[in-house]
Amino acid sequence: MKKNIIFTTILSFIATTLFGNRFPQPDFQSGYVFPEQYFFTPNEALWSYIDIFLLVALMGFVTWAVIKKQVRWPVILTSIISIAYFGFFRYGCICSVGSLQNVALALVSDTHSLPLFVLLLFVLPIVFALFFGRVFCAGVCPLGALQEIVNIKNYQLSKTVTGVLSVFPWIYLGFAVLFAITHSGFIICRYDPFVGIFRMGGQSSLIFFGVILLIFSVFTGRPFCRFICPYGAILSVFSRFSFYQVKITKKECNNCELCHNACPVDAIRPPYENKVKESRSEGVKRILRYAVFLPLMVVAGAVTMLMLSDRLSRMNEDVRLYHAVVEHQANPQPVQSLKLEAFFGQEVKTVDDLFAVSEIIKADFRRSSRIIGGFLGLVIGLTLIGLSTKRTRKIYDIDDANCICCGKCFSHCPQNLS
Repeated sequence: MKKNIIFTTILSFIATTLFGNRFPQPDFQSGYVFPEQYFFTPNEALWSYIDIFLLVALMGFVTWAVIKKQVRWPVILTSIISIAYFGFFRYGCICSVGSLQNVALALVSDTHSLPLFVLLLFVLPIVFALFFGRVFCAGVCPLGALQEIVNIKNYQLSKTVTGVLSVFPWIYLGFAVLFAITHSGFIICRYDPFVGIFRMGGQSSLIFFGVILLIFSVFTGRPFCRFICPYGAILSVFSRFSFYQVKITKKECNNCELCHNACPVDAIRPPYENKVKESRSEGVKRILRYAVFLPLMVVAGAVTMLMLSDRLSRMNEDVRLYHAVVEHQANPQPVQSLKLEAFFGQEVKTVDDLFAVSEIIKADFRRSSRIIGGFLGLVIGLTLIGLSTKRTRKIYDIDDANCICCGKCFSHCPQNLS
């Protein structure tokens, strides 16, 4: 009996602490006054400071390892810490990858405030990329770290496949910004394939997609980072011009090809020597062709996105609700969705009001889609030009835009062992 009382008391304490008072308190007529109750609530601001401190510390640790010491083990240790803290403890949210949507919305909206914490999450990896390369991608990002830990083999994809797939992160970035600035949702967070794994729950389809990506990561390096991640695309631009860049070896390269075979993301370019020099007239013609080709790609992208803008606007909840209301009025159904019931059950907003809001959002989509489309056309055009251009190289060197600073090449270079 005594054990039952103790057990019941413990359960009551836990239930009250976690869930609070689930029912109204009794109203005593004797004048009894309930004592004030204090519940412990976590200080989210404190955790934000810890997040930023750990973010900077880990990026600094990776920078020291790959730039100064040219060793890989700190990257592995950083990956484990990142997965444990930013992944499973902090549930992978909010992360630097998703923060770009908050920044984009804050730039165009007067009603959306951008917390300093989110701004730092977005800016700090870019600053490090500008100075030291993509050290954030090495193992500080929990999404990349999870793929890094499971990687065993490195089957390299063909240049054509890699070139085509490398455009997708920019397309993803364009759509993410478009939907963010039109108040239509944060698709990067909504369709994150690894958050469900970190939270051990969520949409089964997204968890399945995340597992598939991890299986691919076993045999080829970082498929999400290379062919999906929009934030990685932004970092690649700054990393291309970084002040301090990763070097495979401090000694002279002997073109043994071992580093090229070891790179999981195919970011080490092989030597290529032009046997036939291009004449001046041929060079001028090629530049003129590019000068005509790029504007055409920009216009084509803008026109294509403008044609799709009305369909894309249905990602917005108000536009989608308006079309559902119109469809219901044209063809009434006995069973309505919850949103339709809520709309017809309130008396504040009419169909005309909903139509006016929908038209404003559609106009916003048409305006923004042209800009995003032109940007995507420019990216695709520059990518095609880059694939058709060959530069003279006599040794293996690192493609700083695509290098994720993982350090795998260090131990494979025989010059580092001598």
